[in-house]
Amino acid sequence: MPDWEKRFRAPRVSLPEWAEDAPARSLFVSNATGTFELYAWDRATGGQRQVTDRPNGTTDGAVTPDGQWIWWFSDTDGDEFGVWMRQPFGGGEDTPAAAGLAPSYPAGLAMGRDGTVVVGRSTDEEGSTVHVVRPGAGSAAPTEIYRHPESAGVGDLSHDGSLLVIEHTEHGDAMHSALRVMRTDGSAVAELDDSEGGTKELGLTVLGFAPVDGDARLLVGHQRRGRWEPMIWDPLSGSTRELDLGLPGDVSAEWYPDASGLLVVHSHQARDELFRYDLASGERTRVETPAGSVMGATARPDGTVEFLWSSAAQPPQVRSTTGATVLDPPGMKAPDSVPVEDAWVEGPGGRIHALVQKPAGEGPFPTVFEVHGGPTHHDSDSFAGQPAAWVDHGFAVVRVNYRGSTGYGRAWTDALKHRVGLIELEDIDAVREWAVGSGLADPDRLVLAGGSWGGYLTLLGLGTQPEAWALGLAAVPVADYVTAYHDEMEALKSMDRTLLGGTPEEVPERFEASSPLTYVDKVRAPVYISAGVNDPRCPIRQVENYVNRLVERDHPHEVYRYDAGHGSLVVEERIKQVRLEIDFALRHLPRPAPGQGPALPARPQ
Repeated sequence: MPDWEKRFRAPRVSLPEWAEDAPARSLFVSNATGTFELYAWDRATGGQRQVTDRPNGTTDGAVTPDGQWIWWFSDTDGDEFGVWMRQPFGGGEDTPAAAGLAPSYPAGLAMGRDGTVVVGRSTDEEGSTVHVVRPGAGSAAPTEIYRHPESAGVGDLSHDGSLLVIEHTEHGDAMHSALRVMRTDGSAVAELDDSEGGTKELGLTVLGFAPVDGDARLLVGHQRRGRWEPMIWDPLSGSTRELDLGLPGDVSAEWYPDASGLLVVHSHQARDELFRYDLASGERTRVETPAGSVMGATARPDGTVEFLWSSAAQPPQVRSTTGATVLDPPGMKAPDSVPVEDAWVEGPGGRIHALVQKPAGEGPFPTVFEVHGGPTHHDSDSFAGQPAAWVDHGFAVVRVNYRGSTGYGRAWTDALKHRVGLIELEDIDAVREWAVGSGLADPDRLVLAGGSWGGYLTLLGLGTQPEAWALGLAAVPVADYVTAYHDEMEALKSMDRTLLGGTPEEVPERFEASSPLTYVDKVRAPVYISAGVNDPRCPIRQVENYVNRLVERDHPHEVYRYDAGHGSLVVEERIKQVRLEIDFALRHLPRPAPGQGPALPARPQ
């Protein structure tokens, strides 16, 4: 078995979530069976068991504060549309967790210590709704306490269950949420809106209520100084306390269990570090972690910290500040890959950060520009099977944190407006020119690739920069922006209206300028597209519209359709998709001229 396949097949685990009042009871996600599913872990006995077992996997779940129940979201073949089920922690029958609620897209879940659960929902017909499930309600329908056509979601319940916070975008800006604290009967308590009704591009996000009875303080993230930082808000008194931790990047945090301090995650230039911040003294103390990325961290009741860590070179590990490995999956271990190198390139909107991985030998190399999704996301120094697979096959991999990416300040993220797609591609093109000019990349063997928003940028780039790319690989892409808007889930429609300034009917010229379908006749490179037939984010009809235009042109392309949603949770399916992409590239890329870089390897088996 080649190393690139081992990296996908090697069992891995998520950071375990633990029950607030029963910290020995935890819930985690693993691919140990070949499909990502939920697992229960009783730390007191060491017992582990698989909670869910579905053909297309399950990753969305939570354990109740008392540790008695596991809630998990049941959709159909990855379509993200379904209902919450629940199962006893020790095992037993799955039953509907919120009887009376029709299927929907999930929009947050908050669990109270008295058994109250608050469920966020989203549908095309109802918009965003919030419902309260009372303990002992039996078959009684949950109580609806909130409804609005714009996107909203449940944030958290206070420790005593008296207060609820939601994130909402009633002002129409889906990129910058406001917060509303309510009681569980739906009565309003307080509002915090840094966007001032949508007139300012400032957002807030919920980080959690203080984990102590009688303490109404709410930890939130704000952008008042141009990046994400934590702030403590007391919705009862109206007071706020901004916390200036003296760190240059984005800062997130969660409470320590006794509410005496905060566990701080600092993200800066594609890497993370942890700190403990003492609320009384204001002292900041480093929590030691290796160089790389922290994909999750939690403070335990005994004061230790558990965190999920990896780097581009080393696979994920769930570690503790005690020095121990918290949870070690059984079976084979994923082989290491090569580390990333940082590149900083001057672009039209400022300095662009790119991460580069190279195979052994001398360039120029065939090079894959693997474009991240989101777009409000960023590539980091973390372990990823797909870039490592390209490196194993002799390719250099360049990942660009273009304008629109998170982690480089609010102005960088919010630059993505109205000229959607075209802005990101300007940054990618600047890095492409650097890669060719530096001798890293062979200009005749450049591959543009990505999934989701990255797939969208791939198709858009092939049409707007046709001479730059030798090949395109687009997974679950937006291909026809107008049709995608009309077919996608309601929350994404809100985001598109924010990004483009309206609907396709209101700003048709912007949708046309940002749609790959507009430029399909200019595409010169062979195109490979993969798509999930149940995808609610990048629906299949708009992909078919683009493919039909390629067929009409008799343009070289291949399409792979699979029975899942926005990607797959099945390991063998994921391996198949990567194998097909690599095979397509090796068949269609030109061979290098003598003395102009390494030859391509054999096709994958």
